[in-house]
Amino acid sequence: MLADLDGVVGAAVAQTGLEDFGDDSFREGLEVLLTSLCDEARLNARGEGYIYGRIVAALSQRLQVEDWYRRRPEIDDVDIEAPLIGLGLPRTGSTALSVLLAQDPAIRYLRRWESSQPCPPPSTVQGADPRIPADEGNQVGSRAHVPTGTHAPMECLELMALDFKSHIFQAFAQIPSYSAWLLEKADFTPTYAYQRRVMKLLSWGEPTRPWRLKSPSHVLSLDALNSVFPDARFVMTHRDPTDVILSVADLYADIVGGFTDHLDRPYLGQLNVEHWSVGMARALQFRDGDADNRFYDIDFRAMQADPIGEVRKLYAWLGEPVSDEFESRMRAWWAEAAAEREPSSHADPVAFGIDFDQVRPLFADYLARMPHGS
Repeated sequence: MLADLDGVVGAAVAQTGLEDFGDDSFREGLEVLLTSLCDEARLNARGEGYIYGRIVAALSQRLQVEDWYRRRPEIDDVDIEAPLIGLGLPRTGSTALSVLLAQDPAIRYLRRWESSQPCPPPSTVQGADPRIPADEGNQVGSRAHVPTGTHAPMECLELMALDFKSHIFQAFAQIPSYSAWLLEKADFTPTYAYQRRVMKLLSWGEPTRPWRLKSPSHVLSLDALNSVFPDARFVMTHRDPTDVILSVADLYADIVGGFTDHLDRPYLGQLNVEHWSVGMARALQFRDGDADNRFYDIDFRAMQADPIGEVRKLYAWLGEPVSDEFESRMRAWWAEAAAEREPSSHADPVAFGIDFDQVRPLFADYLARMPHGS
């Protein structure tokens, strides 16, 4: 097991033959993560192999990003203008919305096959890209946790992981010290700056198109996100938190449970209650700081009832057209997804230590101000 910083850094250098990681901002998060994994995660052999492999892979990609910039500095001239960024609580229809938006041929989004392997820049690959998997899923736990399809849109978590400040790691392991640091002390400004750097690399050599991004986790760090993407606009999806928190904790348990023989469901329940209640409070505070006009809100019930209509209203707000091809693709995907949608999980809140009567007051301000499902 590669449990220390020198070990994982050395492995990435040996793997790539490169040594320049760029800005050192990633080191603090990596050190906190490695310490938490070693002291708290109680990983089994599968967990050690998978998670440390992911860490080395992220470091290897970072080395390759910097090597591409060294050899082709004009990558930095690529413009990333006015991205539309999806956020909000998980399980609020944000994934379905991101897939619908990805049907627009006029936009750019983060594709599944490039999210964890942005190098080489897609525009430089001739023929079939070897990163595109033959399978149609991305299964880590007992069920798929992302939209199927090789070109499905992915959240920003993989790009944020290149700076080692990302919710993705706490979805793999029980790492309370890292999760607390992420919530209370982490500076996400260099994280988003590096994400922007990678987005330029992904866009380089391609036609200029507006970006569509998405991650519920952005609610924790909107000030930093705004400092790097000051012209961004936001689409926020909404649903009653008591309808989603248990489901998210159950998803965590499904993944983490494969990587440890000591699954602590009450910990995962409390972790998600804390992070998402703080996230909603921070989102409201950010909106109150003269940013409310940059947000478009979509209720979960409205999204379920008329997804195409909701996208049309969003595009009217953006001042952009919905082409016939875009609408046709959306309708085809929604019909296909409806036929394949998995049944909702029915986890036991007691098993996760979740008492909805205690959870609801933590979201009282959010519930009072924002649309939410019943």
